[in-house]
Amino acid sequence: MWPRWASRNILDNTIRQVKFNNQRIYLGISVDMPALRSESEAGVEFTLRQLQYFIAAADAGTISAAADSMHVSASALSAAITDLERVLDVQLCVRRKAHGLALTPSGQQVYEQARSILRAATEIQHSASAPSGELSGPVTVGCYLTLAPTVLPKVLAGFGELHERVQVNMVEGSQNELLESLAAGDIDVAVVYDMQISGNPNRVRLYSVPAHILIPADHPRADQETISLEDLEPEPFILFDVPPSTTHTMALFTGRGLQPRVRHRSKSYETVRALVGRGLGYSVLVQRPRNNHSYEGRPLLVKEITPPVPQIVVYMIWAEGVHLSSRARALVKYAKTIDWSASI
Repeated sequence: MWPRWASRNILDNTIRQVKFNNQRIYLGISVDMPALRSESEAGVEFTLRQLQYFIAAADAGTISAAADSMHVSASALSAAITDLERVLDVQLCVRRKAHGLALTPSGQQVYEQARSILRAATEIQHSASAPSGELSGPVTVGCYLTLAPTVLPKVLAGFGELHERVQVNMVEGSQNELLESLAAGDIDVAVVYDMQISGNPNRVRLYSVPAHILIPADHPRADQETISLEDLEPEPFILFDVPPSTTHTMALFTGRGLQPRVRHRSKSYETVRALVGRGLGYSVLVQRPRNNHSYEGRPLLVKEITPPVPQIVVYMIWAEGVHLSSRARALVKYAKTIDWSASI
C-alpha cells in the first residue's frame, strides 16, 4: 500500500496510453501539467493545460469568456490554443471577433478526444490521492424537474453517508436538457421518466407510478375513491406544461377520445397545485408529494383514475458506450437499493 505522502510522486510518474488520431500517446500525469509525447515523434508535445484551455474555449464560444472561466488572460489562453494547433499541425477552430469561435471538423474530433483524456487524468488523480479502498472525487447526477424532490434527497443523503469523500453534484432540468447533458458528458447519470428517451442509453429501473387526478378538497366528487377522465372532461383543466409530461398527459385523454378544456398552463409543478387548490380546475399529475396542501395551505385530494392507466417507470440512465467512473457505478448501485415505495 502506498503511503499518503507518496501521492504527488505517484501522480508525477503515472503513465497511461490513450488513442489520439490513431497514434499511441503516452500520458504523463503531473500536478504541474507535463507534456504528452508521441511514440513516433518524441520532439512533439502538448500539455493538459492546453487541452483544458481549448475545451474551455469550445464550450464558451469565445476566447474572452473562456479566459474568464479559467481565470487567465485572453492572450494567454489564445496563445495556448495556437501552440496546440502548431503541435498537432491542424487548425482546431476559426476565431472571428464578431462571431466568436467555431470548431473545425478536426477541432471537433480533437475536442471529443481531449475531453476523454482529461477525464482519464482526473480519474488517475482521484484514485491516487484517495486512501486505499475509498471512493473520492466528484459525480454529477441529473434529475427531471418534478422527480427531483422525491429522488435527490434520498440519493444525496444516503450515498453521502456511505462515501463521505465523494462530492455529489446535482443538476435539475427537462428531459431533453438532461439527455443533451449526458451526451455532452456534463453529467454522469440522470433520473428520468420512461418517456421520449432518445437513443439507447444504459438504464436501471428505480420504481414505477401511475398518473393521478388532483382536485380541490371541496370538489363535488371529493367523496369518490376513483374518478374517470370522462367525468371531468367538461371542467376546466390545469396543464403541467413541461415535456414529456405534456405529451403523456394529453395522450391519456386523446387515447380515450377526449379533449380536456385547458384553462391554464404552467411550467411549475407547485403552481399547478396552487391553482387547483384555488378551485380553478383539476389536473393530472404523476408525482405524489406527501404534503396534501398547496403552497397557500389549501387542501388537495389525490384520486386514482378509472379505468386504471399504465404506470410510468422511473429510470436512472447513462449514455450508451460510456464507462462509468467507480463513483458513478457506486451511485447507481446505491440507488437500486433504496426502498422507493415509501416516497411514492
